[in-house]
Amino acid sequence: MAKIDAFFKLMNDQGASDLHLIAGQPPMLRITGDIERVKYKVLDDDELRAMLYEITPEEKIKVFEETGDVDFGYEIPEIARYRANFFMQKNGIGAVFREIPSKILTVEQLGLPPVISKLASLPRGLVLVTGPTGSGKSTTLAAIIDQANRTRKDHIITIEDPIEFVHKSIGCIVNHREVGTHTKSFSAALRGALREDPDIILVGELRDLETISLAVEAASTGHLVFGTLHTTSAAKTVDRVIEVFPADQQEQIRSTLADGIRAVIAQVLFKRIDKKGRCAALEILIATPAVRNLIREAKTYQIPSMIQTGKKYGMQLLDDAIMQLFNKGWISAEEAYMKANDKSKFRPFLKTPPSDFTEV
Repeated sequence: MAKIDAFFKLMNDQGASDLHLIAGQPPMLRITGDIERVKYKVLDDDELRAMLYEITPEEKIKVFEETGDVDFGYEIPEIARYRANFFMQKNGIGAVFREIPSKILTVEQLGLPPVISKLASLPRGLVLVTGPTGSGKSTTLAAIIDQANRTRKDHIITIEDPIEFVHKSIGCIVNHREVGTHTKSFSAALRGALREDPDIILVGELRDLETISLAVEAASTGHLVFGTLHTTSAAKTVDRVIEVFPADQQEQIRSTLADGIRAVIAQVLFKRIDKKGRCAALEILIATPAVRNLIREAKTYQIPSMIQTGKKYGMQLLDDAIMQLFNKGWISAEEAYMKANDKSKFRPFLKTPPSDFTEV
């Protein structure tokens, strides 16, 4: 057993989502959104480096020592997988581990709206799950892929950096590919995937023009493609995809995206105040013909009002979802205010003035 595994066991026992190991500081855990120090000595650079290198593949150590950054996956059987990131900082080496549970929760267990599970049965198209880092995008996607795996007889390819949730083949064949280990880049893997008879492709992150272009193309040619972006609303997500392309290509991609897009889910994670744990608020855009028309005609600013009138299709605005959680007594007014798009809705519930003085 590696020396560092004791910290992973502590992390699991405490229900922490992240473990921070930084040279010059004691270990720290993120528990329900807050960083808490572990009662342990300050770690020096040599000791921490030896502890981390014990679990690191040789090729990843080489990349780290050349670049100062590296990502990889680490697994402790029967406990969990971990997404590891090493980085260099002022006092030496630093590392952050995100726990990825070995058990994949269903859409129902996560408390997500029923329309989310329907996305697993789509025959083709592009589905984007967006939100800030640590907002639960991977967990939501894992639930959708798990639903597809249980109810379809198809070929699923996942392309991630690193591999997070591991799906055992049930009804589908599931192949996991890790960028940097099994393939050179997201775009190279996506280009290769189109020749590997896939039905469903999961792209861990749509990072660059080439990857986004290939994902949109794959969705337009009969594949069901899931991907993630770091945006905060459905309308901004559509704009981000289009703005990645050069100005002279944007009209063409607007039309292609309008044909291929099926849904956008923008989500935010909240710390619960009624009990230990966290919950997600989701903005859901379903690409009805009217929505696709707005995208085609460059009227994405009208998407929020389209979501408001599309509740019968399962659509909902992020602020409405946040208000539901607040009315249930699950989240605080302060956090609801901080994470809402239209903050004026939540200002009357604040006991004290907002801490973000830049918000007017």
